Amino acid sequence: MVTDVDGTLTDEHRQLDVGAIEALRQLRDRGWPVILATGNVLPIALAIHRSIGLKGPIVAENGGLIYETHHGLEHVTKLCRRSVALAAYRRARRSGLALRPLFSDRWRETEVAVEPSFPIARVRAAVADPRVTVEGTGFAIHFMEAGCGKVPALQRVLAPLGLSLADCLVAGDGDNDAAMLRAAGWAVSFRSGSARARGAADYVARASHARGFVEALKAKGVYDSDAGLRAAAC
Repeated sequence: MVTDVDGTLTDEHRQLDVGAIEALRQLRDRGWPVILATGNVLPIALAIHRSIGLKGPIVAENGGLIYETHHGLEHVTKLCRRSVALAAYRRARRSGLALRPLFSDRWRETEVAVEPSFPIARVRAAVADPRVTVEGTGFAIHFMEAGCGKVPALQRVLAPLGLSLADCLVAGDGDNDAAMLRAAGWAVSFRSGSARARGAADYVARASHARGFVEALKAKGVYDSDAGLRAAAC
């Protein structure tokens, strides 16, 4: 199981949903590897990961960072260069866009995230650099080194488990999730998801946000809030 966090395991106010947490805990208890793949920073993702009680790796900063444990030791791997993202952000600022970094940007190591106060097409036009990807999540606009993303990071963490995205149920709601949804064995988005996320999904839940996440697991037949979970690979 691979899942985004904000907008997928939360409500519209970014509050974690109790039902989604319970579903993930039951997946964990049945032996599913559960991987968080988020645009958020690692400190926040790791706190959520530990609070839920997950054991799998974490993909943070839209694939810029990977957190894993090997033989009881914690490892963080950087896959992208923040210097590239910073240069693009500064170029956009010089063009006249008064972009404001997110509060959490102070903890970012591989990208830059700003408030979504301008249309993303305008931000991309201000950057105009093939070495940089500008992506929206609904909660922020992210500047990333080209070639980075959730898919390459997930390929890296799934390989030691003998799995690929084609083996996994994947859930997400933002444009930054579309690529991993297209690569999934079974992809889930929600009524509240972006047009790109919904277009990449095999199942679009009628409910929004985390309520849609739980709805989708039940529709797939892998989660029953009364009877528990049926076994699956990922």
